[in-house]
Amino acid sequence: LWAETHARARMAPHIEALRAELEHVLAEALDGSQQVLTVYASHDLALPLLRDTARQAERLHIDLRFAGSIDALRALAEGRCAVAGFHVPPLEDGAAVFAQHLKPLLKPGRHKLIGCTRRAQGLVVAPGNPMALKTLADLARTRARFAQRQEGSATRLLTEHLLAQAGLDALQLISTRTEDSHTAVAAAVAGGLADAGIAIEAAAAEHGLGFVPLAQEDYFLVCLDDVLEQPPVLALRRALRDPAWQAAVAARPGYAVQQPGDVLSLTRALPWWNFRHPKPDKGG
Repeated sequence: LWAETHARARMAPHIEALRAELEHVLAEALDGSQQVLTVYASHDLALPLLRDTARQAERLHIDLRFAGSIDALRALAEGRCAVAGFHVPPLEDGAAVFAQHLKPLLKPGRHKLIGCTRRAQGLVVAPGNPMALKTLADLARTRARFAQRQEGSATRLLTEHLLAQAGLDALQLISTRTEDSHTAVAAAVAGGLADAGIAIEAAAAEHGLGFVPLAQEDYFLVCLDDVLEQPPVLALRRALRDPAWQAAVAARPGYAVQQPGDVLSLTRALPWWNFRHPKPDKGG
């Protein structure tokens, strides 16, 4: 039974993409006037709710495809989607890992951030936390089996950031498996395939697991400047402001809406964008 549960959790993002594809085909067959917006986004439990709200309230079909944050931003850069979703903790200092991987994919003026949610990430552990795991150092000390996230995901970047903060090397963690979504990490812990993993609180709650918060992070949507005022993106922003969607998000453990639908300054929303100290003058 746990193997089936884990298999379902691992397939959930792909099933969501297939569902979106089928809905799009059916919608076009029944009513060609429906707007369509392709969104590549880091895995999140609030976005399927947003897709439902957009369809019902705005007649907007969101073709939602889950990918890692870096992969989603690359899809935007390559023109494979109109909107991408990614997440970062609101860090001013010590965020070199996020700047290194995300900064080349985001350009002030060219890219427009849209506020979405804030959510809690942390250690997903067995009910009651029998191994008393509270930090990544505890994972290394106890040699707990760790469910890692895939390359290209911002949760993987968060893990690297937390390891650097603790003065640990990734090799000190006993990483026994790699998962590609929050629900898959939680299912691995619930099924006894791992002792812990990093995922959002809502995924832990879905599986009745313990949760140790490690970071708050902002989830943003981003598009190119020239599509910001196009009808599908305007409909998306209205859906983000819909009270029904906001109430559904607030009911999820560890979630809160964060300036939903607002267009944000990239350099202000991402404090690590501007270095605290000016670069040296190459000419001098």
